[in-house]
Amino acid sequence: MKFSSLLQAGVLCFALAGLSVPAMAETTRLTGSGASFPAPLYTTWFKDFGRVNKNIQINYQSKGSGAGVRDFQNGTVDFAASDSGMSEEQIASVKQGVQMLPMTAGEIVLAYNLKDVKELNLPREVYIDIFMGKIKNWNDPKIAAANTGTTMPDQEITVVTRADSSGTNFVFTQHLSAISPEFKEKVGFGNSVNWPSEAKMVKSPKNDGVTATITQTPGAIGYIEYGFAHMSKLPMAVLENKAGKYVAPGGEGGPAALAGAEFPENMLLWVSDPEAENAYPIVTYTWMIFSKKYNNPKKAEALQKMIAYGLGEGQKIATKAGYIELPAAVVEKVKTAARNIQ
Repeated sequence: MKFSSLLQAGVLCFALAGLSVPAMAETTRLTGSGASFPAPLYTTWFKDFGRVNKNIQINYQSKGSGAGVRDFQNGTVDFAASDSGMSEEQIASVKQGVQMLPMTAGEIVLAYNLKDVKELNLPREVYIDIFMGKIKNWNDPKIAAANTGTTMPDQEITVVTRADSSGTNFVFTQHLSAISPEFKEKVGFGNSVNWPSEAKMVKSPKNDGVTATITQTPGAIGYIEYGFAHMSKLPMAVLENKAGKYVAPGGEGGPAALAGAEFPENMLLWVSDPEAENAYPIVTYTWMIFSKKYNNPKKAEALQKMIAYGLGEGQKIATKAGYIELPAAVVEKVKTAARNIQ
């Protein structure tokens, strides 16, 4: 007997017995795309969320912030993720309205591949000059002066940058522009920029692509989210901050950089060059992007559940995954803003 016949027979038996037919729970499917920066954390969140909410399936594709925002504008996904948020022009193109919510935060690190160099101090002017192509060799006197006691190799520097439209690129170049007027004038900041031709440069897509290229390229240095470097066991440079102190990533420097930051109404906030004495210098929030009005009430309800999970249980996972737990005051502001999603 075919399955459909068996199913019909089963329904008939329930009816003859005077029992109500049990309703099969409908699955709500959510699709999202965008930033690779928070992708390892979001992947963990969505798997954990799915174990509890078995009738909600979330499919997130890590494609880069720019691609995610384009998908959201085109209406091909239910939500996007971006480290650079959305511009006013992009927001204006979405008829249903846009609500950006910071869901986690993290550090951008300068990971490197140098044999026998276990710790690397980089002054502000030095890492700017590396990405400007002015410092081309690892035994440059400026690098050596900041690393007394370490023999820097006579080795050419290979700079690894993003090949795609990237929020990580936006945050990193925004930081360089904030601390260097020359960089701001000659390169500027954005999801994509024209890097100086003077540097020996290799481009790779997404955080995982840059991570792989650094790992495979002796003498390389590149910018990635902290968790990617940590999982790949790549060494990370200790960077000089605005106060003149050298701060390593992965400690209290990230939370110190974000402490006291006040979100505007649109929930988009940049900390391009934090002033706190112990702050790690390259830190950012990263956003999920939603419509304010969904045609499908069940999707809106499922998204609200996903957001509530991320702001609750999800924050407990963040630190273990190499991200920064949102301060309690920020969580409350995000919860309030999330009410705009219907």
